Amino acid sequence: MFSFFKKKPPAPSAAPGLSTAGATPQATALAATEKVASAPQRQSWLGKLKAGLGKTAAGIASVFGGTRIDEALFEDLESALLMADAGVSATTHLIAELRRLAKERKAEAPEQLKALLVEALAGLLAPLERSLVIGPEQPTVMMVTGVNGAGKTTSIGKLTHRLADQGATVLLAAADTFRAAAREQLTVWAERNTVEIVSQEGGDPAAVSYDAVCAGKARKKDVVLIDTAGRLPTQMHLMEELKKMQRVVAKAGAVSGLEHCPREVLLVIDGNTGQNALAQVRAFDDALGLTGLIITKLDGTAKGGVLAAIARERPIPVYFIGVGEKLEELETFNAREFAQALLQ
Repeated sequence: MFSFFKKKPPAPSAAPGLSTAGATPQATALAATEKVASAPQRQSWLGKLKAGLGKTAAGIASVFGGTRIDEALFEDLESALLMADAGVSATTHLIAELRRLAKERKAEAPEQLKALLVEALAGLLAPLERSLVIGPEQPTVMMVTGVNGAGKTTSIGKLTHRLADQGATVLLAAADTFRAAAREQLTVWAERNTVEIVSQEGGDPAAVSYDAVCAGKARKKDVVLIDTAGRLPTQMHLMEELKKMQRVVAKAGAVSGLEHCPREVLLVIDGNTGQNALAQVRAFDDALGLTGLIITKLDGTAKGGVLAAIARERPIPVYFIGVGEKLEELETFNAREFAQALLQ
């Protein structure tokens, strides 16, 4: 059984981000070697994350440039957090928590407040920090959805690379049949990652999904990743189609003897969309019951604060965040790392 980010339960020889409970000897070996290989990669990736959030970080940091802690500082900080897309609820919470910590720790200088804000933000984001577990059923079926342009199919390619690189066998399902380019794009990712794909030209997306689940079971795959059509949450007829796909996937799972199918329903969010991202989370969660999020494009003009808004209003786990187009640029979410990058 594989698990990304936190180990459940921890094994002394396993690397962070991979649980080897019940895993094969090959998977255990992969876990042991990943720790050595991933440390510098993680640092490099964190550098890119900090660079991507640099503009927002500079705006917030400027608030702490004075010599005294007063009401003007808190008012400026409130404005900076709102500008960073944190939203009213999360901003109010963070300011209240910062005031409490400042009083409790007897903070005297603005720079001390900045460190306390990192602590407050990390605490707010902590519920989003959870493992993506592969297993115990075989296959683990995941539906991946999101609006057009969010980076959904690319994220599936990156996740496939990560899974395959750590010993899991993956089957892709090209259920985004509304857009021929999406099927072609997913086929490219399948070839790059040397994994199998179920695809039908012009086929019904629910039928493709059904076939993929059954094929994944028959071929004894660890994971079936279903790429669904990108859509706006306001397109009700398309959202109903998505619900239909979920019902059909559940039926395929029942036929294949899977108790939880799909086990994961993931939403890919463009980190540049600000508070609109929160609206997407609400809509897709209400329709499908989301189990996890993937945040993309945090290497551009993304403000990043929307994760605080999500944590405050819809604390759905953020399994991965992406900072670029390379296969390796999808990493597990760490609340403290993200808070430090946003408030560097």
